[in-house]
Amino acid sequence: MGKTSSNASGLAKTLGLPQIVALYVGAVIGSGILLIPGLAAEKAGPASILAWLVMSILVVPMAITMGLLSAKYPSAGGVSTFVRKAYGDRFGNMVGWFFLLSVPMGAPILSVTGANYLAVLLNWGDGQLYAAAVLILVSVLAMNVLGMNVAARVQTIVVSLIITILILAVVASLPHASAANFVPFAPSGWVSVIQAAGLLFWCFIGWEAVTHLSEEFVDPAKNAIRGVLWSAGLVALLYFAVAFMTVATHSYGDGLSAASLSIMIQLSLGPVGGWIVAITALFICIAAANAYVGAASRIAYSLAKEQVAPKWFGALHPKYGTPVGGLAFLALCFAIVLSVLYFGWIDLSRLIELPNASFIATYIGGCLAGVRLLRESRIGRIASWVSLLFTVGLYPFLGWSALYPIAIVAVSLFWERRKKRMTLES
Repeated sequence: MGKTSSNASGLAKTLGLPQIVALYVGAVIGSGILLIPGLAAEKAGPASILAWLVMSILVVPMAITMGLLSAKYPSAGGVSTFVRKAYGDRFGNMVGWFFLLSVPMGAPILSVTGANYLAVLLNWGDGQLYAAAVLILVSVLAMNVLGMNVAARVQTIVVSLIITILILAVVASLPHASAANFVPFAPSGWVSVIQAAGLLFWCFIGWEAVTHLSEEFVDPAKNAIRGVLWSAGLVALLYFAVAFMTVATHSYGDGLSAASLSIMIQLSLGPVGGWIVAITALFICIAAANAYVGAASRIAYSLAKEQVAPKWFGALHPKYGTPVGGLAFLALCFAIVLSVLYFGWIDLSRLIELPNASFIATYIGGCLAGVRLLRESRIGRIASWVSLLFTVGLYPFLGWSALYPIAIVAVSLFWERRKKRMTLES
């Protein structure tokens, strides 16, 4: 588990290399692996594997940028701290709010996705589905109240199970692979490969989440970059293997794409494969929600310390020293978002566009910070520029959801003005 040491900010250093890798993998391998391989193959055909290959390569500089910044500036503020050091408090606070206001929607999306896989198998109605989603989020919140030491131990076990089951899915589908499924290779043209690559971005967000836990890393200067490299390799291999076998077994199209992983594993294992995938989906969604809830509660804590968020956001548990103020804020938001989804005021596919936009905005801020803060590192400088060009290039294609980060900027400026007014009055 690695040694534990105290931290002047009140957050204990409890996360060793295995836990760091588990948190990274759990944050990045989210619900996307259940949906996107089939949807990408449907969009671009067998040529979609080229999009996966390109994204697997591009994710490395993105991960390296976040890893190097975490090693150099370990902080509960994560990306917002990096931006603050590079460009000042105003922009750092904006990025902090970008991330904080992504998770209240992102985590419920994950919980509903995981619960939905069980609902299909057990013929649940909406009430049972959303009760399961609530239970997932309550479990994740409870783990984070007890501390990252407990949450990271659970994360290590869960991620190990996820990796095992995904490998099982790939191996079980090998006898059903056929070269004939790769012809024609690009039935929808080469432009569709670029469109598929844009769809794949949702699968590779997550590197920014664990930066908020870097203050709790044991020996962050060494373990942050080691953790990010190990996890980037694992994530790229797992995604590419699943995407390749989805095409090789033609487990997509004709209404199958959204359940491609389930279809693929059932080729060899039959109905029991559906249960295996459902359990995998549950594990994946818990792991990702765990990483994001832990990160968001700490950015809430960091923003409260900077006096640009409500003071109660910074409350720590008297016994465990965990950021219960941020967790309480998230719990309130989760209740609202799940209610909105339950009553059908917005559907899941529309809601997912909002956190996707603010996550990309967070990445842009982190990459801009890397360009300035990692100038002395040749690798860091190259990684930052490649990541920046890639994320900025994606932003215009977000559509209406690109307005969400602009609304968050308004929230950030409101709190900044409030802070100035309170300072003048005192």
